[in-house]
Amino acid sequence: MNQWSNFSKGFLKENPVFILLLGLCPALGVTSSAINGLGMGLATTFVLVMANIVVSLIKGFIPDKVRIPAFIVVIATFVTIVEMTMQAYVPALFDALGLFIPLIVVNCLVLGRAEAFASKNNVGSSIVDGAGMGLGFAFALTLLGGVRELLGSGHFFGFAIYPEDYGMLVFVLAPGAFIALGYLIAILNRLKKA
Repeated sequence: MNQWSNFSKGFLKENPVFILLLGLCPALGVTSSAINGLGMGLATTFVLVMANIVVSLIKGFIPDKVRIPAFIVVIATFVTIVEMTMQAYVPALFDALGLFIPLIVVNCLVLGRAEAFASKNNVGSSIVDGAGMGLGFAFALTLLGGVRELLGSGHFFGFAIYPEDYGMLVFVLAPGAFIALGYLIAILNRLKKA
């Protein structure tokens, strides 16, 4: 499999949110706006790429009995770096994402890619796979957040598109995440069949 297909599968054939339905907790919890979705997606992408690099480098030194705990320690290290960096440089986004940043440690997408791909492939392929899956995840969260923000408050990336009075409150609230995600998955499935 060439590098481009490794990268593109995260967007198209194996999009973590729309196809594999992985990482739905942050996808539904933080996507009340496009900025929040993008921020969470990029944070997860960084952790995914860095964890894939380290796991690919140390895979031969980890005994099978402690493989998963070792991967979690690696992932937690990069999540801590992301958390402290966001708290220092983008405190408003850090406050908006809240508890979902530390939960990247147990995101099934990150641990799954470390186990299923990085632990079996070289560093270069692991970087490409992590970047593709991470950016596919970021794209999905940003799209979902953008749709919810636009329909719920009339804004997109914070810019007013139409008066807020015409927005549908349900899309700003938790049920709106399920509704918007369901419709986006249905639209994407329809486009794939066409």
